[in-house]
Amino acid sequence: MAASDVAVGIIFLSQTVVGALGNSSLLLHYLVHYLMGFKVRHTDFMIQHMFVANLLTLLCKGVPQTVAAFGVKIFLSDVGCKLLFYLHRVGRGVSIGSTCLLSVFQAMKISPENSSCSDLKVKATKYIGFSIYLSWILYLLVNIMIFSQMTRKRSNNNITSMKDFEYCSAVQPDKRLQSLYAALVTFPDVLCVGLMLWASSSMVLILHRHKQKMQQLRKFSSPRSSPESRATKTILLLVSTFVSFYTLSCIFQICVIFIYNPHWLLVKMAAIIAGSFPTLSPFLLMSRNSSASRPGLPWIRNRKTPDVRGMCKL
Repeated sequence: MAASDVAVGIIFLSQTVVGALGNSSLLLHYLVHYLMGFKVRHTDFMIQHMFVANLLTLLCKGVPQTVAAFGVKIFLSDVGCKLLFYLHRVGRGVSIGSTCLLSVFQAMKISPENSSCSDLKVKATKYIGFSIYLSWILYLLVNIMIFSQMTRKRSNNNITSMKDFEYCSAVQPDKRLQSLYAALVTFPDVLCVGLMLWASSSMVLILHRHKQKMQQLRKFSSPRSSPESRATKTILLLVSTFVSFYTLSCIFQICVIFIYNPHWLLVKMAAIIAGSFPTLSPFLLMSRNSSASRPGLPWIRNRKTPDVRGMCKL
């Protein structure tokens, strides 16, 4: 086994273990506090689904990539390949959808009363659960075509009609059918990224105007930022990180698809970048909500407050 393969295997293993521990630990905190009767707020609900989707993405991609990097190529059956690729695509899609909903919901919540989003503030909270479950159903249906394409790794590498994924293979479908599937998969992603960019721009503009007003009202003091402002900045960090990694992932994936014989390093980098956001997102949330004077997770401890009108600390 080459040293480069071992190094790549260690990277995949580290990314998978760290990301799985981060997402599962925060998901466990939410579950424990829910069972203890703490108030579960709307942003908490969306973040929980994002953690579940991140776990699916990491485990279904990171584990087989790690095994393949250490030299074991043929270890999955037809059913295993179909399920792994299907669940990975569903998890990736729901992660995009939940991040999009989180940013759009926060943009509406902090919008001024006289804005065009004022009528949607009350209605939005009623449809959060419906929107999250709809994203699950949408990506479960859109990616169902994977079952007809994916198959186990073949020992014969001379089959030109098969596309090699190192530990699994895919049947090359008809070009028109492949274009239709690509459009169905790409459209929700592009829509979500567009909504995230719109929501992020709106939040930045609202925060800038709010800061200017506060400076005019309190010229001789430096007030602490409100919970709404801190929550908004956290979501902005989350969204900007997601868009950055998503853009890089798309660039690498396009290179892998259109280059006839892509270098193995390019293929591995595409897989590593695709798993970066699910790995980093729980730690971004923890770092933004940590406090030197209050160790632990203060954003969880403050759940007992009954005020549901303001946005929570994430």
